[in-house]
Amino acid sequence: MVDKVEFPEGDDFSGVKKRNVPKFEQGESILQAAGGEIGVQQLVADFYYYIDNLPEAVTIRAMYRYDLTEAQQKLTTFLIGWLGGKDNYSERYGRMNLASAHHHHHIGLAEKQAWLMCMQKAVDDQPYDELLKRFIMVQLSFPAEICRNRH
Repeated sequence: MVDKVEFPEGDDFSGVKKRNVPKFEQGESILQAAGGEIGVQQLVADFYYYIDNLPEAVTIRAMYRYDLTEAQQKLTTFLIGWLGGKDNYSERYGRMNLASAHHHHHIGLAEKQAWLMCMQKAVDDQPYDELLKRFIMVQLSFPAEICRNRH
């Protein structure tokens, strides 16, 4: 049995403290939890800082043009819509098809992992709730896998 003095709010079986879990899937609540559009812009700026500077990301960086401005704008626009904000991606850039948009790049497991590592570092830099950080990374693992086209 769990020591009620040590874990006064704990689950009787695991001892895990209970907490109010945000409902990220309702409306724009995820976007708001991520700091709104300005928060997403900062996340993307931090992500591309890591893409541009980490030796583990050199193969990912080579997939981009020298100027990362367009890539930042596209990812920012995509993430704002993906996180529950206004979906302007298709208006600005056309219909989103991740697999076909990335088919000309050689993306294997190592590239996927490098991309996710850079995103994890960028997410960790944000003042997000830990549950939001985990939620974002789990959700982004799916599109990252869709982009993979090599073993």
